Amino acid sequence: MTPHLARPGGGVSSLVHAPGLEPLPMEALLTSTAIVALAEMGDKTQLLAILLAARFRRPAPIVLGILVATLANHALAALVGAEAARLIDTDWFPKLVGLGFIAMGIWTLIPDRIDDDEACKDVRASAFLTTLVCFFLVEMGDKTQIATVALGARYHDVAIVAAGTTLGMMLANVSAVLLGDAILKRVPIRLVHAVAAALFIGLGLAMLVAPACALVPALR
Repeated sequence: MTPHLARPGGGVSSLVHAPGLEPLPMEALLTSTAIVALAEMGDKTQLLAILLAARFRRPAPIVLGILVATLANHALAALVGAEAARLIDTDWFPKLVGLGFIAMGIWTLIPDRIDDDEACKDVRASAFLTTLVCFFLVEMGDKTQIATVALGARYHDVAIVAAGTTLGMMLANVSAVLLGDAILKRVPIRLVHAVAAALFIGLGLAMLVAPACALVPALR
């Protein structure tokens, strides 16, 4: 495929498809997995997983509920991000996404908490259904969902981004279900959040400078 070169009015597509700048699927998968796995540590959805595990004491249906809820939620989030990148084909959109990543990095440094009334205390259903409904709802507007939207806008690949962010969520939450709140005592949460913040900010800065880098091949 002949790469698009930057041209006046070319918008986002003329920049993100410049030679050597188009991200690889493996990059999208690994970045999505790492960022979400780190950001999820100590997040309110992980705290919810711990509360549900303590309430039901049945790890298998809880893990399955988290998996299904995350797949549905993050596939939708990645789709929103990818479609936004496709429809808003302007030169400033990558900068907006980059600033969003930087903001996510700062947000990651703020500790989360969850109240008992946030944990679907009144839901009377099986462990699987309770986890599915509660996890999906609590994840709405959460930092990992918003990160998935931004990753979808960055990589333009719904399946790969949703797979990566779901894997990251499962890495963090399966251990939370099995170990309970002991995981919060064994894992240096502040350090983990600092690493996640650095990844978010690094990716954001890369998005901010990528349009300028994309112009170099066009000027040769």
